[in-house]
Amino acid sequence: MSRVETIEQLEALYPGISKMSPATTEKETAVINDEYRQLIEATPFFAMTSVGEEGTDCSPRGDGAGCIHILNENTIAFADRRGNNRLDTLRNIVLDPRVSLLCLIPGWNEALRINGQAHVSADPNLITSFEFNGKLPASVVVIKIDTMYFQCARALKRAKLWEPESWADAKSLPTAGQLVKSTMPEFDANTYDKALPKRQAETMY
Repeated sequence: MSRVETIEQLEALYPGISKMSPATTEKETAVINDEYRQLIEATPFFAMTSVGEEGTDCSPRGDGAGCIHILNENTIAFADRRGNNRLDTLRNIVLDPRVSLLCLIPGWNEALRINGQAHVSADPNLITSFEFNGKLPASVVVIKIDTMYFQCARALKRAKLWEPESWADAKSLPTAGQLVKSTMPEFDANTYDKALPKRQAETMY
């Protein structure tokens, strides 16, 4: 069978694991040192995974550089800005605190990985610290870091993620309205798409 079902079978496919350098195996930290602080403060976007009763979830989060606040040497927080109100990530965190973040910094080919334990906070002082243009988030996600490390650049370099000439032509891809219509045939995609830019601009925060 081609399906790998044991750790032994898996490791046999990767003989190079026996030659991993300390730079690979010992680079993890639970403490935000000066170098990792620079990365966290420069991060404008990250994907966050959570675990719930129905399985895993991955949610995009973006709010500009500095969107992740450092509370202490092993605790970070970010605002839950306006979204689609599904609350998938927040519901999961309430039931299971395990989360992971993959932070991307445009122009930087490495990625920052953070694993930790999260909780949703409604603390007024914490919420106020994320005020933007007079608007406050409904809640803040606080994460105690279990481990943190950088991911080498190979994946982003292969993807040519920061090279504009490799980017897809957005006009060749389905619009948001067309994607909704693909699962709801009666949906008015054209009206939805025409109203979307204005609605997004007015509800960004």
